[in-house]
Amino acid sequence: MQGNTDPGTPRSRIVLGIGSSHTPMLNAALDDWPRFVELDRLRPHRDKSGRPVTYDQLLAIAGDGPARELAPELLARRHAGAMAQVEHVGAVLRGAKLDALVIVGDDQKELFFTDVQPSVLVYHGATIRNAPLKDRPGPRWAFEASRRFYEPEVPRDYPVHQALAQHLVAELVRDEFDIVSSDTLPEGPGRMLGEGHAFGFVHRRLLQGADLPVVPIFLNTYYPPNQPTPRRCWRLGEAILRAIERHPGGLRVGVIASGGLSHFTVDEELDGRVLQALRERDAEALCALPTAQLESGSSEIRNWICMAGATQHLPLQHLAYIPGYRTPAGTGTGLAFGIWSAEAVPPEATGA
Repeated sequence: MQGNTDPGTPRSRIVLGIGSSHTPMLNAALDDWPRFVELDRLRPHRDKSGRPVTYDQLLAIAGDGPARELAPELLARRHAGAMAQVEHVGAVLRGAKLDALVIVGDDQKELFFTDVQPSVLVYHGATIRNAPLKDRPGPRWAFEASRRFYEPEVPRDYPVHQALAQHLVAELVRDEFDIVSSDTLPEGPGRMLGEGHAFGFVHRRLLQGADLPVVPIFLNTYYPPNQPTPRRCWRLGEAILRAIERHPGGLRVGVIASGGLSHFTVDEELDGRVLQALRERDAEALCALPTAQLESGSSEIRNWICMAGATQHLPLQHLAYIPGYRTPAGTGTGLAFGIWSAEAVPPEATGA
C-alpha cells in the first residue's frame, strides 16, 4: 500500500492519546476492593525486583505500610477518585470526534496460547466481537466485576476500521516490523468467544458501547520468550505514528494504551519513574526500564510505552495516579490515567 504522496490529499493525524488502567478493581464496588485478597492469596506474584514470590512471602516482607493503606476512609477516597478518572478519560475519548481508535492492549491467554503466541498482532477483520462472559468457578463478586468487560446478554460485533488496519499492517512491514495479522479471532477450547478484557474495557467502560471503529493491536506483554522490549514498544509506537501520517483521507485517529501500571504488587517507585518519563517526554527512560520489573501485570506498562511513542507530538493534558492497594501484602494496582492532545479537553469533574 502506498503512502500519502499527493500534497493535495489531507493526511491522517493522531489527535488524541489516552492511557488507562483496566483492572477489575475499576469494575468493582468499594466494599469489594478488600475482598481481592481471596484471589491474591492464590495467584503467583512477583516482588518489586521481579522475583517470583507467593502471597505469604509478600506479606512477610511488607511491614505494616500496606495495611495502613487499607484504612476505610483512604480506600473510599481512592475508589471514588478512580471512578472519576474512568469517567473523565471516557468522556474525553467519546467527545473527541475521532474517525478511528487504535487500541494497544495485551492478551492474557484469553485468545492466544503457547501454540501460537504473537509478539505483535494487528487485527484487521471487518468487526471484532465482544461476547458475554461465561459463568466460572470463584467468588461471585469477582465474576460480576469481570462481567463488566463484556456484553451483558448477547454478543455484539463492534466495527473495525479495516482500511486503516490493513494500511498499518502494510506500513509496519515496510518499516521492518515482523507483524502478525489476523482478520478472525481464534476459536477453540479454553478461548474467549470474543475480544479479551483489555479491549472490552475500552468498548464497554470508556466508549460505553459507542460504534467508533477501532484497530486492535495485541502486544504480548505477559509471556516469555517473545515479549517485545520496552525499546521495541517505543519504536513500534513511532512507526504507528509514521504509518498513520502516511494514510490518505484526513482521518482523526486516537491511540489508547489499555492496562497498567504496576500489579499485582503495587510499586509506587516504578510507577513514579514511568509517570515522570511520560511527563518529561523522556523516551530513553522508558526504553531503559528493566524488563525484570515488567513482568506479570506490570508488563502492561509496555502498552503505555507504545502509545507514548505514537503520541510524542501531543502535549500532555492530564496525568493522574492512584496507588490502588487492596491487601496487607501490598498487592493491588498502580492506577493511572493520562490524556495527550493538542486540542482543548473538558476539565476533570470536581467533587469526586
